[in-house]
This record gives sequence, structure tokens and C-alpha cells, in this order.
Amino acid sequence: MTLNPHHGAQATASDPFGERSRRHVSLCKQIMGGSFRFESASAALLDLVDAAYAGLPSHRLPPAAPEFRIELRLLPPRRAAPPAAEPPPVQMQSGAGLLCGVMDASNYVVLAPAQRQALVVASADMLDRPYHLRYELIEFAVFTLATRGLGLVPLHGACVGREGRGILLLGASGSGKSTLALHSLLQGLDFLAEDAVFVQPESLLATGVANYVHVQADALRFVDDAEIRRWISQAPVIRRRSGVEKFEADLRQGPGRLAAAPLQLAGAVFVSSQPADDPEVLLSPIAESEIAARLAAGQPYAAGQPGWHRFEQQLSRQGVHQLRRGHHPRAAVDALLQLLD
Repeated sequence: MTLNPHHGAQATASDPFGERSRRHVSLCKQIMGGSFRFESASAALLDLVDAAYAGLPSHRLPPAAPEFRIELRLLPPRRAAPPAAEPPPVQMQSGAGLLCGVMDASNYVVLAPAQRQALVVASADMLDRPYHLRYELIEFAVFTLATRGLGLVPLHGACVGREGRGILLLGASGSGKSTLALHSLLQGLDFLAEDAVFVQPESLLATGVANYVHVQADALRFVDDAEIRRWISQAPVIRRRSGVEKFEADLRQGPGRLAAAPLQLAGAVFVSSQPADDPEVLLSPIAESEIAARLAAGQPYAAGQPGWHRFEQQLSRQGVHQLRRGHHPRAAVDALLQLLD
């Protein structure tokens, strides 16, 4: 973006950033099967949108994509906010057909899913916390509108595949999903998403946003290629709410292929941090009678969404496995390839 955020702005005591008088500019992005129009008078906020969604494959899901509208508004900086303090966690509220995610009085999201619209409000000091602003406010609006407007099941997980077929990677935080997704990419599989996957429950078509991969520093010991290690180690470091620090490597500037279209799920695996008893046998099937409980326990938010039971039934028919660790992540990728053959 090359917009001047102050062009034509008339600041007043009640509107010191001149927000009301500036010309709003629109960005249109094809994201997860939906057409999103972002509107703002702030070039800085639109730059964050570009950082998140520019250069991604334009996934399309049947039927024709509806249009969603997200307005982004920048407020003056919070005077009471300590510069280095982590912003407060988002608190959820809903009612009267609206859904709200609130950090504080100057940073919040208001969504009207039935109207396919959202308002994202952020204070200028949050521009110094782009990770939280992007993921917890902007991406929250995008993901929620897409989920509600397209009838998708939102999952905490990753997804990789090849030749149009995908494997859903599930498991607790720290189980190794991101590392496995990264090594799948490095071994030639198509990368769909690392942290959030969205599935049409009837068709089992999966989509997501393949912009970044997040890996901890200790995972670099498994990366043999010096150039790839450099690509990851030179990436910005983000700090999760849990306190875990990870490199945020931009997949659009790295090696491998991003999934050009939604992937048809051929199954799922629960990634385990426990080593396999036999390093030659990493996969073990989960009994069909246990799949529903395992899925619901690991996806409490998704399990309450419309379409969950149909998704669960369809995925159970494809098969769900447990994947334990081998000596190297490459062995886990080889195990995934068995399910994709």
C-alpha cells in the first residue's frame, strides 16, 4: 500500500486523527471462499490487511461466493496503555444479532453476521502490536464472517495434502502440528493452513489462510537446509498468550507450494507429542466408536457450531488416526503420505 493516511484529513478536538473527514479506501480480497471488501481511512490498517491476505491463492467454494464487508477504524492512542504491556485478552459478548470481541474501550470488533458486515476498531498504539491486532481483531472478523456466512466448521488444526486431497492435523497446542505442517511443505506437499482450518461439512472441502507458519527455535534442529533455516530464523518473533515465543515465517516468501484450491479431506490424524513404541509404525487407527468423543473433546468451540454433527459423520467415514513421533519429522510426513496414496 502507498496510501497517505493524512491526505485530505481535517483533525478536530473530537476527532484528532481526522478519521471522519478522510476518504475511505477499499481493498478486495478472495479469502476462504468469500469475497471480502475492507474499507478504511487508515493506510496503516489496510497495510495490515495486505500483510495478512495479499498473495494468497484465491480459494472458491460452491456455491458462488457472497461478499463480506469489514470497516476498519483507527482511534488515537490510549494514554494509559503501557508501551510494552500485552493487550488484554478479547472478551466475547453476543445478543440482538450481534457478536462482539472486546479487548478494551478502544480495541474491539462488532459483527453482524446476518448482514455479512463487521466493524474493527483499534487504537494507534496497537499498531506496535501487529500480531495481536491482526490475529485477535482483524482475523477474528474475517474468520467469524466466513464461518457464519459460508456454513463452515471452524477447527483448531492444520491441513496439508497433494493432488487435491488433504489430511487434517489435530492435536493439543505443543503437540507438533506446526512442525509437521512445515516439514510436509518442505517435502513437497501442498500447504493449506497451519492453525485454523475451515471445512464444508457436507463436501469435506477444507480451506484456510496459508500466510504464515509459526515454529519454535528448537524445531530448527530438524531443518537440514541452511537456506530454509535462515528464512525461518530471520523471521519476526511473536509471543503467544501462553508465553511461548515462535518465529513467524511468511510462507509466501519461502519454499514449497500453497494449496491452490480447497482440499478434499481424505482423513484426519491426532498429532501426539509422545514417541512411538516402534519407530517404524507411527500411525494407529482410532476406533470408529471413539472418534466422535475425541473430535468433540479437542474442538469445543467447533462442536457447538451448526454442521458439526454432519462433519463428524463424514470425517469418521474417511478414517481418523493417531500419529506418534518418530526419530525425525520426515518420518511423520511419510506416514501422512500413506493416507494420501
